[in-house]
Amino acid sequence: MKTINTLLLAALAIYGSGCASLTEDAMTPVAISLSDGSDGKCILQNKRGVWHVEIPSTTYIRKSDDGLRYDVTTTDGRKAVGIIPSTMGAKIVASAVFLDFGITDAITDKHRKYPASFVIPIKKEL
Repeated sequence: MKTINTLLLAALAIYGSGCASLTEDAMTPVAISLSDGSDGKCILQNKRGVWHVEIPSTTYIRKSDDGLRYDVTTTDGRKAVGIIPSTMGAKIVASAVFLDFGITDAITDKHRKYPASFVIPIKKEL
């Protein structure tokens, strides 16, 4: 009986040792808009890539442990720059408890999160 319990426990540990890299995509959708509702163009950048997007829009961004930098130019020429913060997803904690100790996710950054939508503050036109 002790051997069966040990085998069941081992099987459960292996089965439950999935990490974010197995259940989550490396890309995440981020909806970008401007606070005054205007349109524009935006360059989004992190250490994993650069994306040139129209605003407002939703773009798939490669997850990263660094912030998502934005450089916006509205159709009337106003500019805004800043960073959308990256946060740690909850699955990395579960991954660390099991077999891989979160190593896979730390390398791939798949455990990181950007907000699903972000409103870029921009000054209204005078």
